[in-house]
Amino acid sequence: MKRSIEDLLDRAAHVISTARTVTVVTGAGVSAASGVPTFRGATDLWKSFRPEDLATPEAFARDPGTVWEWYQWRRSSIADCRPNRAHEVLAVWSRRYPRFHLITQNVDGLHERAGTADVTRFHGSIWDLQCAVACAGAPRTWSDHTVEFPRLPPPCPHCGGPARPGVVWFGEAIPAEAIIAAHRASLCDVCIVVGTSSQVYPAAGIVTAAGSRGATTIEINPETTALTRAMDISIALPAVDALDRIEWRM
Repeated sequence: MKRSIEDLLDRAAHVISTARTVTVVTGAGVSAASGVPTFRGATDLWKSFRPEDLATPEAFARDPGTVWEWYQWRRSSIADCRPNRAHEVLAVWSRRYPRFHLITQNVDGLHERAGTADVTRFHGSIWDLQCAVACAGAPRTWSDHTVEFPRLPPPCPHCGGPARPGVVWFGEAIPAEAIIAAHRASLCDVCIVVGTSSQVYPAAGIVTAAGSRGATTIEINPETTALTRAMDISIALPAVDALDRIEWRM
């Protein structure tokens, strides 16, 4: 028998409220209500470029100025965005549960701005930079919230060479420490995947691994995904709506 949305929300609230260890995996849908562009689909173009045309090491080597124009535009688009109710609920949970971990594919920094503890960023942060030539004097990444750089690409303050966005581009490996954190996070009582199509690995594999280890798996996404049928609880609502309604039940 198909359960109603209200029943599913009640079940999710009960499972989460009685858990000891909670892991959450988030994607672009969590930030959608904040106005952050998702950059998915054929219509998500910037000056006729797709994200896949620009977010690669090869594109940066070929035309760093154009790549940085896009990232500067993205920074400008995100700078005025604020955490929404979905971010706020997850931040509350991160303080409520001593063993809470959040893994995000988002680079916008809104989870951190909402006050979420113990965040692992699979794809880095748009507010970080790194030296494009990996000079000996520079840390792997450093924080820089500049929206409009005087020149593009901005210089590395350690060697004067070009700096690049501190994000993981297409074709680049997820940082080893993030993979290790994700493996540990899959050992949980409840694993919740929120606002993602569950097509990008290894992030999409975390909830599958958690389920295989006995965790209750919960999906929150308004549309059916590749993981929907395998979930213990699947709630077809936007993140901002579902998380608020779950929190009110707890």
